[in-house]
Amino acid sequence: MQASTIPTKVDPRDAKLSMAHLYVAFTALGLGGLMGLLQVMVRSGKFQLPFGIDYYQVLTVHGVLLGLVLTTFFIMGFQTAAVSRTAGAMSNGARLAGWIGFWLMTIGTAMAAVMILLKEASVLFTFYAPLKAHPVFYIGLTLVIVGSWVAGGALIGTYGKWRRQNPGKTSPLLTFMVVVNTVMWIVATLGVAATVLLQLLPWSLGLVERVDVLVSRTLFWYFGHPLVYFWLLPAYMCWYAIVPKIIGGKIFSDSLARLSFLLFLLFSIPVGFHHQLVEPGIDPAWKFLQVVLTFMVIIPSLMTAFSMFATFEKTGRSQGSTGLFGWVKKLPWGDARFTVPFIGMAAFIPAGAGGIINASHQLNQVVHNTIWVTGHFHLTLATTVVLTFFGISYWLVPHLTGRKLTKAMNKLAIIQAWVWTVGMTFMSGAMHAAGLLGAPRRSAFSEYGGSAQAAEWIPYQIAQAIGGSILFIGIILVLVIFINLAFFAPKGEEEFPVGEAEAGEEKSPAVFENWKLWLGITAALILFAYTIPLIDIIQNAPIGSKGWQTWGKW
Repeated sequence: MQASTIPTKVDPRDAKLSMAHLYVAFTALGLGGLMGLLQVMVRSGKFQLPFGIDYYQVLTVHGVLLGLVLTTFFIMGFQTAAVSRTAGAMSNGARLAGWIGFWLMTIGTAMAAVMILLKEASVLFTFYAPLKAHPVFYIGLTLVIVGSWVAGGALIGTYGKWRRQNPGKTSPLLTFMVVVNTVMWIVATLGVAATVLLQLLPWSLGLVERVDVLVSRTLFWYFGHPLVYFWLLPAYMCWYAIVPKIIGGKIFSDSLARLSFLLFLLFSIPVGFHHQLVEPGIDPAWKFLQVVLTFMVIIPSLMTAFSMFATFEKTGRSQGSTGLFGWVKKLPWGDARFTVPFIGMAAFIPAGAGGIINASHQLNQVVHNTIWVTGHFHLTLATTVVLTFFGISYWLVPHLTGRKLTKAMNKLAIIQAWVWTVGMTFMSGAMHAAGLLGAPRRSAFSEYGGSAQAAEWIPYQIAQAIGGSILFIGIILVLVIFINLAFFAPKGEEEFPVGEAEAGEEKSPAVFENWKLWLGITAALILFAYTIPLIDIIQNAPIGSKGWQTWGKW
């Protein structure tokens, strides 16, 4: 990393753009969290929704706001700040593109939200066919995707400007990571854009009579799995490049960090079939191939774990720790900027183990479409990723608004993280246990409450309601902290911490920034994993069969 070329603050004009994204993100957190609370209360069997509100409407709002809106807006806001902090202020053109992207995403989100509230789009956040939504919902989704492309293009353009101004130099690590994540997002969203624009929107408008359900699901999961890594990689940015600075250490290896991100780019996209292992119409050989590619993603995850704990140990020993685990005592447990992301980091251990089960060719059949999957989802996104995002916001928001993280807010942030941990232990743990007993995901309690088997699930559903209630308290606490840091905290300067590599570390290989090579390999893997299966699916689509007509009537 070229420390001499790195500015110390986010440009104020870029800070406004970043904060605009964060305002939308935390608004989505509050509304989506409330819907989550209502959802777990209904599933407990002890509560009915008032005012004619539909359970699947609540479920859709929860998934869309937290799974898509919160994450996309927070990531775009954080990445905008990260690029401005490390590669320099955006040009006027790039900043204008960022604002255009923001407003396209915001308008699209509003359009989709209105349709959900009008009960015209209760199709869950996966919006699977043959569930059909109002055309405005699909147009809104399209605007969100296109807006993210425009905003992402502005970030890539800023990186390109830095490269032109610094020929032969290694780009700042955070900016490089942002580019990898943005490129992955653009490539992945081509799949969901295709199914929305070419299938679901014409079908919703009545221009075509039916859609190929298997093609639409395949295109969705081409996008759906890298979506998980689009959420996760900003957390990795914090772990690799920011946490070392907070704890007073150095980045373990700049080159290892870059390599791990490139491996995520290569292996996160051509693996969508592992979400479709029980679906007919896909050759088992191709499913197995994509399972193998899925397991390749474990490699950069283990590289990250090794790098982070090596950083912790080296920092602790440099501060005088001895013994096998003496370094643990040297970590700044009283600093929310470290403790909150660390809890998320620790949660990724059981979350990753659950992901291995979900992706396994045989074990997946035990848990597929049960609430186990929902529990896994809440460990990965709602704990590992979201807690890290909270930890980022505790220094990012005051940095952008010219305020300070006070001792009181720091203490409340640590309390909030432990409240979240307790709530998620109850809720996600109960979901995993109920899933092993066969409890379905998504379904309202009234749909299975009278069955004999459902009696086994009731204690776990109640535990989910308890956990969800505790989590909602955690959401209230984080919103209190966010509002304080954005509007009421004392004026001052809060550091945007960026770690540095060890002195004397060799320069990262130039091949890491050979984008023609990495994009070429990515394209080759995608074509290899999807071309023949998609041709087979389309050629053998059961149009006109009784089975197809039955799907079309759902």
